[in-house]
Amino acid sequence: MFGCDCCCWEDYNYEELSPLEPKPFSLPAILPQWPQGQDFATGKMCLGEIEVVKISEFVRVWSYKPSRGKSKSISFYRPINIPNGFFSLGYYSQRDGKKLRGYVLVAREAGSITRDKDDHKLTLDSTALTKPLSYSLIWSSNSRNDGQGYIWLPNAPVGYKSLGFVVTNSSDEPMIDEVRCVRADLTESCEADDVIFSTDSFRVWNTRPCERGMLCQGVSVGTFFCSQSVWSLFFGTSFSTTSDFNIACLKNLDSSLTAMPTLDQIHALIKHYGPTVFFHPDEEYLPSSVSWFFENGSLLYKDGENKGIAVDSKGSNLPRGGLNDGKFWLDLPADDVNRNCVKCGNIQSGKLYVHVKPALGGSFTDIVMWIFCPFNGPATLKAGFMTIALNKIGQHVGDWEHFTLRISNFTGELWNVYFSEHSGGEWVDASEIEFMEGNRPIVYSSKHGHASYPHSGCYIQGSSKLGIGARNDCAQSKYSINSCTKYQLVAAEYLGDGVVTEPPWLQYMREWGPTVVYDSRSEVEKIINSLPFFLRLTVESLIELFPTELYGEEGPTGPKEKDNWLGDER
Repeated sequence: MFGCDCCCWEDYNYEELSPLEPKPFSLPAILPQWPQGQDFATGKMCLGEIEVVKISEFVRVWSYKPSRGKSKSISFYRPINIPNGFFSLGYYSQRDGKKLRGYVLVAREAGSITRDKDDHKLTLDSTALTKPLSYSLIWSSNSRNDGQGYIWLPNAPVGYKSLGFVVTNSSDEPMIDEVRCVRADLTESCEADDVIFSTDSFRVWNTRPCERGMLCQGVSVGTFFCSQSVWSLFFGTSFSTTSDFNIACLKNLDSSLTAMPTLDQIHALIKHYGPTVFFHPDEEYLPSSVSWFFENGSLLYKDGENKGIAVDSKGSNLPRGGLNDGKFWLDLPADDVNRNCVKCGNIQSGKLYVHVKPALGGSFTDIVMWIFCPFNGPATLKAGFMTIALNKIGQHVGDWEHFTLRISNFTGELWNVYFSEHSGGEWVDASEIEFMEGNRPIVYSSKHGHASYPHSGCYIQGSSKLGIGARNDCAQSKYSINSCTKYQLVAAEYLGDGVVTEPPWLQYMREWGPTVVYDSRSEVEKIINSLPFFLRLTVESLIELFPTELYGEEGPTGPKEKDNWLGDER
């Protein structure tokens, strides 16, 4: 570990702190000693002209709870135990009522080193970081439980950017030495992400780089953004232009990505964090390996030809590359017996197909785990207290689903998990997911649709207000896949050519199932006629409540055709 141990909280006796002072979150088990290799999990990261360290130790400065209304309180924190030579870029904030779960990056110059004429005295050209000229008071208020607080924006010199705010419980302007600003060409634009706190006149957001994805350079600093402007209440978490934003994030100009894990470290991460995927006890359409799907009679069809051809176990005779032009598609075996057999999958052969890539400028590693099911079953409708099994709506051949583990490259800690849910999904913090056998998350796959969820239960896809929509039922069962042992690494482009061999089928950019069009009107009319009078709607109104993919779609495409292969999850 570089500098101080950022996970050490031994200096604090939490029994003596205010009840508002949260304890830090930690994973259920101690992290292992990762294999040696480059800068992964060393606590530091080089971004070119600056070097950064992740700080997760804080002292609370001020907590705000409105004097009126039912809003919960929010606390603001100053980073502490910053290594010598490093400087704060801004403060951290989170809503009260949960364990402390966050970080900020602190920075120092990593620029040119020069010696004096006697060749023994080192000096550092300091151009990347500089002190702010002054501070502007952005917002101040009296808290119901913690007195008056003040939020300040550092005023950066020309050619520099501020990366966070400073918070005080005094009306005195902060010292100019409290934080540093960063030269503009070493920063990227950022935007508001999730709302941390909101009242009628004041909001606080997490921030993230505007451009995100495997090839993007923006690095989140971990600081917050706040505004009391009236327009922010209408725009929510989005802003019309980047000029609305008065802070920036960092930019990784080191193309070597030395903080990313090596091949050995990737396998160690999967062994330590590999989730168990549980399928519903009543699941009829289980996963299989891709090779099992091919070996058991799946066929490749070409537009204009009525007869399909067999696919070899590796998919070597599939058309590769290019775009999805709709001229090829895969389908189940032609004969009914084999067709029904392949529909049900083969969980014994099932495995997770893993794509590893940089995230947030290489400050995190995304381990994307793809799972293949030969068939997606029909949907089940929930309407009030009624549950109606649909005949065909929602079913299709070939189903690719995924979830993503996001790992901090500073510590090797699992930070959060993305659960892909049909056409959407959500990031869930590691403090809010279920674990088993140490630090291995649990992923629940929904019945028939195979969407990923963090907990068991019934998730409604449609109108939650009316209680009408497609059910996504999740529960533990004897049907499961342990991804820490049953996986295949299929891509990790940042490691260089030839390090990971991509299977031939991964280059197949066309459809993994035929186009399906349902006679949705007749089936929906049957549904409406079975509903109680107070739940009856027009056919058009009911159709609008359902996700469009339930009514018919082109065959699903494979992992490389999905937006998140190169891009971020959302």
